[in-house]
Amino acid sequence: MATGRPKTPLTLTDDERTQLKSLARSRTLPHALVARAKVVLWSSEGESNSQIAARLHWTKATVGKWRQRFLQYRLPGLYDELRPGRPRTIEDEQIAALLKRTLSRKPTSGTHWTVREAARASGISKSTVHRLFQAFALQPHRTRSFKLSTDPFFVEKVRVVGLYLNPPDHALVLCVDEKSQIQALNRTQPVLPMGLGYVEGVTHNYVRHGTTTLFAALDIATGAVFTECKPRHRHQEFLSFLRQLDACIPEQLDVHLIVDNYSTHKHRKVRTWLAQRPRYHIHYTPTYSSWLNQVERWFGLITQRAIRRGSFSSVKDLVEKIDAFVQHYNRSHRPFVWTATADSILGKISRLCSVISGTRH
Repeated sequence: MATGRPKTPLTLTDDERTQLKSLARSRTLPHALVARAKVVLWSSEGESNSQIAARLHWTKATVGKWRQRFLQYRLPGLYDELRPGRPRTIEDEQIAALLKRTLSRKPTSGTHWTVREAARASGISKSTVHRLFQAFALQPHRTRSFKLSTDPFFVEKVRVVGLYLNPPDHALVLCVDEKSQIQALNRTQPVLPMGLGYVEGVTHNYVRHGTTTLFAALDIATGAVFTECKPRHRHQEFLSFLRQLDACIPEQLDVHLIVDNYSTHKHRKVRTWLAQRPRYHIHYTPTYSSWLNQVERWFGLITQRAIRRGSFSSVKDLVEKIDAFVQHYNRSHRPFVWTATADSILGKISRLCSVISGTRH
C-alpha cells in the first residue's frame, strides 16, 4: 500500500512530449537539462520518485523538486533561474538575431561562422558570442558526416539488432568481419616517452614491412573474441576461418552469423558451405551500415590500443602483438551493451530524411 502524500498526476501534451524527448536525446545540451527532461518523461510514464532517483543517482528530494517545477511552470521550469548580478546589456532581440543569422545564413567570406566573424556581424563582443554559442549548443566550426544506406531491404535487414536485444535460446550469436590491410609499420626513430606536461612523441616516418588481415568473431553474449590473422582476405581465408570456428562451437548450438555485404561473405563456396550446415544462419547488415556489426567496435579498440601507435619490425611481430592483445582482452572480456532498437534507428533516419528532403539523398 502506498504511503505518504499522493503525487499530483503528471500528464503531457503531444507537443510537450516531443520536445522533452528531443531534450532527453541531446548530446550537446547541458547534462542537467537532459536529466531533468528524463525525470519528467519517466514521471509521466508512472515511475516513482524513488525509482527515478535510483536511475539518475539523485536524491528523492531533487527528483521531487524538478517534478514540481514542471507541474508549476511546464517546460520553462526545467531551465535554471536567472542568477543575481549585473543587469544584462544584451537584449533578447540581439541574441535572437545572432542565432538566426548563424543558423540560416553563411558568412560573406568562408564556409562557416567563427566567433570573431559572428561578433563583427552582430556588434556583440566575441567573448559574449562565445558564451551564447556555448549556452545554445551552437558549434558552427564542427561537422558530422553521415551516409544513408541505399539498400532496398534496409528496413528488413536493420531488424538484425533484435539478435542483440533478445538473443535466441540455445544459440550462439557471432558478429564476424575482417580488418584487412593492417600494416606492419616500423618507425624510423624511437618513440619519445610521455612526461609531465608533454605527450608521447611519434615520428611520422616509417618503413612498411607488409600487411596482414585480422579475422574476428565476437560472441555478443560474453564479449569473448575468436581471431585469426591471415595474409589475404579472399573467400578461401574466410572459409578457413569459419571451419576453425565450427570446430570450437558445441554441436548442439545453433549459430547466427552477422556479417556485412563484402563479396567474400557472399561467395558461392561460402554459401554452399553454410547450406550444408543447417544450424548456421547468416544475417547481412544493410549496405553502408557496418556500424550495426558489434565487432566493428572491437576493431576500434584493438586499433586504438595495440596497432595505431605500435612499431613492428615485421609482419610476424605484428601478428604476435595482435595475438597478445587478444589473449589479454579475453581474460577480462565483457559484452558490449546495445540499446538501440530497430524502431529507434528507423525513427532517427526518418527525422534525418525530413531535414534533407529535396536533396539527392
